[in-house]
Amino acid sequence: QLDQIIIHQQVELLEAILGTETSSKYEIKNPLGQRVYFAVEENGCFDRKLCSPLRAFTISIADNAGREVIRVIRPLRCTSCCFPCFLQEV
Repeated sequence: QLDQIIIHQQVELLEAILGTETSSKYEIKNPLGQRVYFAVEENGCFDRKLCSPLRAFTISIADNAGREVIRVIRPLRCTSCCFPCFLQEV
């Protein structure tokens, strides 16, 4: 049973040195600090640069054996003043 998780983003060396954003990777740990899942964000460099926090993405969450257990998909949605009802959804 897992009633609490800790999510830790892994920082890529290239991202830290150049200040560019790469596809995000996360470790999902239990309260004892043991990794129980890991997650990888899939999106394009263009999306990361142009849309940043509003970007479309897919996050695959896998167990320690590498089997995908959850897939989270967020499509690109417009949030401009012309389309205020298009809020972000996952």
